[in-house]
Amino acid sequence: MTGIVIKSTGSWYLVRSLQGGQLYKCRLRGKFKNKGLKVSNPLAVGDEVTMELEGGEHQAVITEIKPRRNYIIRKSTHKAHHAHIVASNLDVAYLVVTLVSPRTSFGFIDRFLVTAEAYQIPATLLFNKIDLYDEEALAYMNQVMGLYERIGYPCLPLSAQTGEGLPEVQKLLTGKTSLFTGHSGVGKSTLVNALVPDLAIKTQEISSFSDKGVHTTTFAEMFEVEPGTYLIDTPGIKELGVVEMKKEEIGHYFPEMRALLNKCRFNNCIHINEPGCAVQEAVKKGKIALPRYESYLSLLQDEDSHR
Repeated sequence: MTGIVIKSTGSWYLVRSLQGGQLYKCRLRGKFKNKGLKVSNPLAVGDEVTMELEGGEHQAVITEIKPRRNYIIRKSTHKAHHAHIVASNLDVAYLVVTLVSPRTSFGFIDRFLVTAEAYQIPATLLFNKIDLYDEEALAYMNQVMGLYERIGYPCLPLSAQTGEGLPEVQKLLTGKTSLFTGHSGVGKSTLVNALVPDLAIKTQEISSFSDKGVHTTTFAEMFEVEPGTYLIDTPGIKELGVVEMKKEEIGHYFPEMRALLNKCRFNNCIHINEPGCAVQEAVKKGKIALPRYESYLSLLQDEDSHR
């Protein structure tokens, strides 16, 4: 049988069969190694797996993990020098950001976008809590949205509280597997509740299988919004470290820098203080936004500190 991992609790996995939609509580057979990748979780939500029935009813053992199309990864909070795969096989990744209470930093947004670029996952920014914004905050939000839209990232303003902007997001979800993530406190859970009808029922169904009575997002979880449409809810992420990237590659994951890569005098230019650097020139002329360049420099420093 084949199925999709819809929840992982660390030792047990909840898998929905692709044949009939039934839920199975599964364990992994033996040790699974992710080739060349140090990860704290061998299996992630969104993984397609092969399983065999074992023991009691609706219990199975996972015998094979199918190759992943892509994944979102972050540094592990528990194991040094390890990464944690947040979710895999995604069609689109949504980052929920807020510019007030709490404020999402440019650095956090850019780390997320760089991670999505590295694994070729289309990313969209959802600006939540617009019901709290005064005119000045709205003007600032439009500026920030303009900055990201210019480099190709769709941005949507919305309010999970009032429902403004939600129909637009709902339309985008149809027929796709979508990941929702963001800092704790950005209103992501309220948004997911509003986007997934009967979420309480779906959560109950999953909880009764994974022995958790309440829905607390400590692990990523996949919900079927309607047939063929899936939404993956993730725990609030405190920080995103970039994984598996060489210093000279980081600029490739900034679309506005990538466009200038063959314009620098040196082909191994890392855009800090080299002569004839097209990227530094574009920053001076305002063609590359300063906050984006600062995020790039911060990612380079990250790499230095992990060598």
